[in-house]
Amino acid sequence: MHISRMESIHWPEVKRIYQQGIDSGQATFERKPPATWLAWCEKFLQDLSLVCLDESRVLGWGAISLTSSRVAYQGVGEVSLYVGRQFQGQGIGKKLMESIISRSEKAGFWTLQAGIFPENEISIQLHLEHDFRVVGVRERIGKMAYGPLAGRWRDVVLLERRSKGYSD
Repeated sequence: MHISRMESIHWPEVKRIYQQGIDSGQATFERKPPATWLAWCEKFLQDLSLVCLDESRVLGWGAISLTSSRVAYQGVGEVSLYVGRQFQGQGIGKKLMESIISRSEKAGFWTLQAGIFPENEISIQLHLEHDFRVVGVRERIGKMAYGPLAGRWRDVVLLERRSKGYSD
């Protein structure tokens, strides 16, 4: 098992894993993954889009998107991390998180943030184990538009992690 930069050849499996998360109703407000690899590339930073591979099979992925286009926030990114349903509980999320943190710091990011549904306790715990802290709960911030929770308002726990090299 190893971590690699995500490439277009990984896209079908990345999209499948993303769809598994969407189908769970506990991962995102998104209704579907980006339609194409190019659409993915518009949303996530390519140098910070990673896959965990077992030989050539994608087990999970992690990526960072910018939180704002404003210059002041260029060092702040939002983390997305998904592990294939059949590969959960094998330390893949931990490996991806460690790599995404390391690579983001080398790329000049000083803050990573994540928004997670409170019911997704495993994801919250993974973030807390990697020095994220809960900065608040955005109550009834969005309404589910699909699945068994369609029409329900959802809370989102906002977590943030400051780079160890961050200073005033």
